[in-house]
Amino acid sequence: LANEMKQNDKIMCMLEKQRKNYIRNINKAISEFQKNFQKPETRREFDLSDPQALKKDRPARLSDNDPRCTISGLQKFMGEDLNYDQRMKFQKEQLREWSLQQQRDLKNVLADQKFADDLHDKNRIELDQKMMEQERKEEENRRAVCAATKNFNRAQAAELEDRKKLEKYQKIKDDMDEISSLLQGDLLSENPEQAVSSFGRHRVITDRWKGMNQDQLMAIRYSQQQQVQENLRRKEEERRRDAEWDRQMIQAARAQLILEQHQQRQNREHRQALDNINADLSQEQKSKNIYLKEEAYSNVPTDEYFAQFNTTSR
Repeated sequence: LANEMKQNDKIMCMLEKQRKNYIRNINKAISEFQKNFQKPETRREFDLSDPQALKKDRPARLSDNDPRCTISGLQKFMGEDLNYDQRMKFQKEQLREWSLQQQRDLKNVLADQKFADDLHDKNRIELDQKMMEQERKEEENRRAVCAATKNFNRAQAAELEDRKKLEKYQKIKDDMDEISSLLQGDLLSENPEQAVSSFGRHRVITDRWKGMNQDQLMAIRYSQQQQVQENLRRKEEERRRDAEWDRQMIQAARAQLILEQHQQRQNREHRQALDNINADLSQEQKSKNIYLKEEAYSNVPTDEYFAQFNTTSR
């Protein structure tokens, strides 16, 4: 029973709290509605008790041209200059506006001049960057051409070296084959059967007979000497061809170096001419800037300009 009573008390407290929150929300909504949609100035009788009524009311006369200023109202008389202060204030404001307009025009001219100078500098920098980029590309192209030429020359030299090795190997092989053939042949082996003729053993074949005379021996030695001289001549011709090839490579490298030096000299002259043109353009731009400043300050208001307004007001 006690636990049930405690549970009921908790439920009653929660319901009471919900009721108070509900009443508070209703009152808050009513206040918000009155604040937003039931303002005092929206009432029909608010103009009778408006605390700002005198501030909102118009004065007896607004200006000389006020239609409420009738003849019987005695608000305006002939000869009175009631708008003197307002006219002077308007004239001063107009002079001030003219002066500010001149200042704004001068600032605009200076800003335009500065923008033109900045644009000129930007264009000159872009032109210099383009020239540098073009020089860099030309340098890369020259390097690529030099690398390609070097690779081509290297490939040709390697091919020539391989051909020389192959020829040397073939010559050594031919010599070894010849030596082997001679060593294993009947000539050097001195086979006595090689000189026997088919017509009888009492006849011999002269080209196989070992008993050669001195003339035949001298002819063989002469032929060997001719072969040695032919080999020396071939080697000398190869040496001269290699020397001529090396000389042509050196001449091509010198011609490439001279061409690069000539290109660099032309680039320096072109860059120097471009710098002179930029300097002349900058000097001309500065002269135009000084002329514009003098022209802008030449139209300053003088005392005679202000005196004519004072004479008009009098």
